[in-house]
Amino acid sequence: MLGSIWNFVKRHRRKFLVLGAVAGGASLLYKYAEWKLKEWRETEEAECLAMARRAHHFESNQRTCNMTVLSMIPKLRELLLYHLNSEELIQKLKSGTENKVVVWNELKVVSFTRMVVSVYSTVLLTAFLRVQLNILGGYMYLDTLAGKNGLTYYQVHATQDVQKEYLAMVQYLLTDGLTELINHVREVVQNVVGSISLQQLLSLSDMEEIIAKVRGQVETTQYGGEVVVPDCSIHPLGRYLLKPEGLDGEESACRLSDDQLVLSQMQIETRDLVESHDFSCVMNSCLDIGFSRLLDNMAEFFRPVTTRNGESPCGLKLAMAKAIPIVNGQVNALCCDTPNHFIQELLLMQCVKDFASNVYEGFSQPPAHEERNGDVRSPNDNGSVERI
Repeated sequence: MLGSIWNFVKRHRRKFLVLGAVAGGASLLYKYAEWKLKEWRETEEAECLAMARRAHHFESNQRTCNMTVLSMIPKLRELLLYHLNSEELIQKLKSGTENKVVVWNELKVVSFTRMVVSVYSTVLLTAFLRVQLNILGGYMYLDTLAGKNGLTYYQVHATQDVQKEYLAMVQYLLTDGLTELINHVREVVQNVVGSISLQQLLSLSDMEEIIAKVRGQVETTQYGGEVVVPDCSIHPLGRYLLKPEGLDGEESACRLSDDQLVLSQMQIETRDLVESHDFSCVMNSCLDIGFSRLLDNMAEFFRPVTTRNGESPCGLKLAMAKAIPIVNGQVNALCCDTPNHFIQELLLMQCVKDFASNVYEGFSQPPAHEERNGDVRSPNDNGSVERI
């Protein structure tokens, strides 16, 4: 019996070897497929978790950005009231100054300048903080990933000192930038409304035309009256956001600390974004909305007066002297404390949200390559930090 079985096996040994190899291969293939499926599931779960974590961090960052903008509006209003102090002129008129016409004309220019700068400065502040806080948010998100899930890339190290110094960049807009903007707008306003008589009647459409003329000159000329061809990608108002390049001087890369290298890179990236076409488009959309809401506020004062005999045409137009107080008070409507519906509308604009999302997405992505020694950032020849 055993002999016959052995003879059967010997006669068909090649078949048994092939069958064993096939069975073994199938088993190994099954194990490999099972392992790959498990690995794929783990990868998918990790990616979903990372996306959820990043989405949560992004939403938290946007809330912080909104609160930061709203908290800085009162400070901006104080600066506008300080630099464009119309109250002193009003007190002169109340005290019975001899040069009333001169004071009234000065008040006219100051009031229109303050109104226009209120829109420009709030839009600039809103857009710039969106850029800053989303760049910083991306850096901080990468810091939270360091050492997780076996990732070995270099930490960005957006330390507290780096964050504080980077966010201080907005102070240029609130100091020298705001002063230059005011001087520029004041010069344009003087050219546009300086010759308009105090007795001239103005309708809402006339006010709209005045604002359009001011915008046309402010957004297409350099301060000092020199006409320039606007760059299609760089917004003309972007120069009020950042110090001109080269003012701070250059320091050798070998003398820069790690924090200074990171800060320098963040500043370069911020300038690149401010000078981008996308930022220019967002600025234009926000400015259009801003001046549209400004005219909506003023429309309340230009509504026809309803009488028993119907609408009186006297309410359709106001003398310039009567329109000046309306213009002068717009800063308090645009830069009021919370709830500030004007600023909230700017923050909730779809183009602003999309731009913020794109900025955060670009700066919250881990580096494409991992350096085995953990250092994927190194200073290049000009001292900046290179993202590999």
